[in-house]
Amino acid sequence: MDPKPATIDAYLETINPEFRPELERIRAIVARLVPEAEETISYWMPTFKYRGRALVYFTASKKHMSFYPSSIAIEELGDRLNGYKKTAHAVHFTLGNRRPDELIEEMVRVHLRHLESSAR
Repeated sequence: MDPKPATIDAYLETINPEFRPELERIRAIVARLVPEAEETISYWMPTFKYRGRALVYFTASKKHMSFYPSSIAIEELGDRLNGYKKTAHAVHFTLGNRRPDELIEEMVRVHLRHLESSAR
């Protein structure tokens, strides 16, 4: 097994170069929306943490990419996620079936709102 990358940049160096711009786009959207979020690696995936809790994860597999905004965001926005393969925790997509910026933003906002309300 390869050693775990220590940073998101190191992780992005290990993936299919065709996927890198898409994951960089997601990274930029999350960083813009939640500038105080910390970039880290968790469960071998690029992760943004907010106040010590995972906000989102994203990753690349052999044939697709995945975005993990939380089961809460997937459930709340389920109707807007039609056309994407999803699990309870992740939305899978390919370069030919990317998610628009607005949808990524909304998934991040839903989970951010949940994290803020549960911290009170």
